Amino acid sequence: MILDNFQRKLRRESQLWRDEGLISASQYQQIADRYQFNNLEAAARDRSMMTAVMIGSILLTLGIITFVAANWLGWSRDVKFIIMMSLFMATTITGFYTWRQATIGIPEGKKPKRSQRLLGEGLLILAAMVFGATIALMADVFNINGSTPELFFAWGFGVLVMAYSLSLNSLGIMGIILIEIGYLIGIGDLRYSANDWNWAQLVIKHMPLLSWVLFVPLAYFCRSRWIFAIAAFIFASSLQLNLDPLPLSNFADTAPWVASFAFTLPPALFWSYDDLLFPTINYRLFQPLARDLALIAFGLAFYVLSFRWLWQTSNFSSPTSNIDIFMYRPIIDLGILSGLAVLQWLFLVRQRNNPIRREAVFNLPLIVTFLGFTAIVPFWHQAINPIDDLGVFAFNVLFAVLAWGLIREGLKFNDRRSFWGGMLLLNLQVISRMLEYDTELLFKSLVFVMCGSALISAGLWFERRLGGSKSSSNVKSL
Repeated sequence: MILDNFQRKLRRESQLWRDEGLISASQYQQIADRYQFNNLEAAARDRSMMTAVMIGSILLTLGIITFVAANWLGWSRDVKFIIMMSLFMATTITGFYTWRQATIGIPEGKKPKRSQRLLGEGLLILAAMVFGATIALMADVFNINGSTPELFFAWGFGVLVMAYSLSLNSLGIMGIILIEIGYLIGIGDLRYSANDWNWAQLVIKHMPLLSWVLFVPLAYFCRSRWIFAIAAFIFASSLQLNLDPLPLSNFADTAPWVASFAFTLPPALFWSYDDLLFPTINYRLFQPLARDLALIAFGLAFYVLSFRWLWQTSNFSSPTSNIDIFMYRPIIDLGILSGLAVLQWLFLVRQRNNPIRREAVFNLPLIVTFLGFTAIVPFWHQAINPIDDLGVFAFNVLFAVLAWGLIREGLKFNDRRSFWGGMLLLNLQVISRMLEYDTELLFKSLVFVMCGSALISAGLWFERRLGGSKSSSNVKSL
């Protein structure tokens, strides 16, 4: 849509240039051939047809659903099964062949039709939704007692198989979201039903490992940075929810190593990640994104651990429950993922002769220092000796160092994203500390004014510096 708008504006402007004599008719024709002005009407026609087909398909689907609902109670079990499976198979086959024909460009000599491809992909998504409805209805018909997480897991894994088969981003994201919904619904019962084992509880307990094993390869199948980022987020978030490391003063129900694994493992895996570890991959597709995610993980961990109340110990100790904390925590996942992290770091050390750009600022000693403090300080606080204020101070310093490193990276490589990220982190740290401690309103007003002024001044200075450096580089190139 954005490209079509650009082409329409360019066609209108080039026609005006031709009429005013700024360009010749042959130059206009060259522009028209280059930007395919003749295809604009065909694209508009395809969009109109696709819209009509999509609206008609939705109405047709609603009609079928209404018809099925009206006669559902009067049909036998076999008829219900045949109808639902027929609807699923018809939608899947129609969507697959529509998408397939557009992908391979049938008939020969023609380019793939975008509208036909989108229509086929839409029908496949509709088939995935019909698949979920079929699972729910068949469970009701055959009196299969199942929980809501089991429904979403079965639905999500089925859609995930479709995504692997067709290498479709939309189906992959849909399957991951469905599995995550089932996980979020069932995570609340994991701690208090550790002894009631079923396959859904097993999936919930091992979600960190499953998300890494199932979702990351799917990102390569689909070549999708979105799927890789979502997989990394689900891995890190499920690890935190399953380990439940906070607050650090919860000595009764939390083992001293839990917080170290929870906050250290995600950035350790992300920073050492290398696509070349896969035998069939000979290019780095997701390594830069993984490095960005590692810095985000560091930032979140440092920010959370910089709050004083998480470290404060009290004389009151809650009675220890009868729950075995090792039953619901992913001990197997921690062992496998820790081994993978060690393997990745060994591979990273071997590849030191070919460093990437980001390592010019966030070098290996600095990252190892981040990981060391993140692993050792919470463990020392919980297992050896409480270090309330020292721990707060350490992670505030680490948070400031991370922010300053991003600012340095932005200045060194003229990267707006890194520079503004570091500036926002510094301001967030100052404002958080001001709000955390009991301060007067006048002091709070002064802090807000100073942060705002510093942000504006630094931003204007950086943009002038960036503009000057680009002007000088252009002059040198001339």
